Amino acid sequence: MGIINSISEFHQLLHLPEPLHPLVSVIRVADMRFKDNVIWEHFSFNFYCVSAKKTIWAKVKYGQQYYDYNKGVMSFVSPNQFQSLDIPQTDLLNPEFGTGYVLVVHPDFLYKHSLAATIKDYGFFSYSVNEALHLSEKEEKNVLELFQKIEEEYQYIDKHTQDIILSQIEMLLSYSNRFYERQFITRKAVNHDVLTRMDQLLNEYFNQEESLKKGLPTVESIASQLNLSPHYLSDLLRSFDGQNAQQHIHEKLIQKAKEYLTATNLSVAQIAYQLGFEYPQSFNKLFKKKMNISPLEFRQTFNH
Repeated sequence: MGIINSISEFHQLLHLPEPLHPLVSVIRVADMRFKDNVIWEHFSFNFYCVSAKKTIWAKVKYGQQYYDYNKGVMSFVSPNQFQSLDIPQTDLLNPEFGTGYVLVVHPDFLYKHSLAATIKDYGFFSYSVNEALHLSEKEEKNVLELFQKIEEEYQYIDKHTQDIILSQIEMLLSYSNRFYERQFITRKAVNHDVLTRMDQLLNEYFNQEESLKKGLPTVESIASQLNLSPHYLSDLLRSFDGQNAQQHIHEKLIQKAKEYLTATNLSVAQIAYQLGFEYPQSFNKLFKKKMNISPLEFRQTFNH
């Protein structure tokens, strides 16, 4: 396990000259030469990394899944996010490793800029590698132009450099948001399958007493069963019907609660425990928030 602390260290590991700027760098994938195979087996950066690559011979591993970069894709990695790179020994110094760009930005470069706070709002920095952004030719052209502009800007460092580069990074992230929304829309059939499968998982969860002893279902546990990252699942579902994963779980929970309230004689407290709540008060609070009446009032209204 290795932690790559600085952009300078990253350059050294890739057989590249010292970066022109210590806190931001654009690396051409074609120039990469992997110096040491061991560190790439399990590593993390202490900086942000935005990649636009294609025809990559190595495979990136995130968790238990591999992603093969044979087509034009973008991926986003936040600081301290561990991943692995599977590089065949014969390809370590392969001059034809692939094409594209890698932008690396140290968090210190964002200091005192609004992006320091807002970068956390870009959910795709928490996506898994297999949830990369697939680009059309036109999208790829727009993205690569921004990488090139950032690279050009730090050739001559002055008092305007940081602001100009950060505005270009913001534009790059805004484009990425737009392109991910497009990807969710163009994969609507697949997204519908995810929604159906999630619905099935929640039905199974609430219908199995053993599962309910584990407590309420979490976004993390459902996402794991769907082989998706929690952020990607929420963004995918939100693009489909406006509700994130947590809201979907709550909706299914309230639906099941209404069944118990109308079709059984279980007390409100018993229903709360049956649904996985540790405290009946928490169930009452959520139900009232969603339905504008308490569980007991709902039962009385229905019985009348």
